[in-house]
Amino acid sequence: MSILVFFSVYQGLVMEDSVEVILQDKRSWVSHRSQDRPVITAASGALLMGCYGLWSVFALPGFRRVPVHLKVLTASSLGFQCTGYEINSILVSYARVKARLMGIPTTRARFVNEDLWKTNLSGYKNVTVFLAPGVMEVLAKKLEKELGDDTRVIACRYPFPDWPVAETEGRGLDQAWAYDMTSVCKPST
Repeated sequence: MSILVFFSVYQGLVMEDSVEVILQDKRSWVSHRSQDRPVITAASGALLMGCYGLWSVFALPGFRRVPVHLKVLTASSLGFQCTGYEINSILVSYARVKARLMGIPTTRARFVNEDLWKTNLSGYKNVTVFLAPGVMEVLAKKLEKELGDDTRVIACRYPFPDWPVAETEGRGLDQAWAYDMTSVCKPST
């Protein structure tokens, strides 16, 4: 076994240490540091787990597969002027970057970080929604109040429970339903 020796001069003293001793000191410094502060180590781990938990609950669902022919970006690239509402700022930023990379001008595709429930949708003639099934009934009431008779609503992945369907396309997770507000808001006789 060969031993490499380092010589260091510190205030006139000569010190000899082998590589094993130096590495042992380095290892002990790392392990002593985390053992001396277990609260900081635990808090750091908890913070990282919390960040991952929030990301997986709020950001990850937005990156799931969406039917390609119904995306705001696809409609914008075909010449439509589109506005996308999203409460999650991470997904809004992602959509803006993707639109810029696709060369779609901001006048054609606009992404707004706003709450859909606080937004007046009366100025739109075509509305595409991609929401969870639990909110579709509440959203139906909002759309019935705000949208005009000449508006078409497209629901991606989950249908409106009580609305008459004008058309449907796709199957499973790629299924979409089209509704005409004239037949939805028809007065009951």
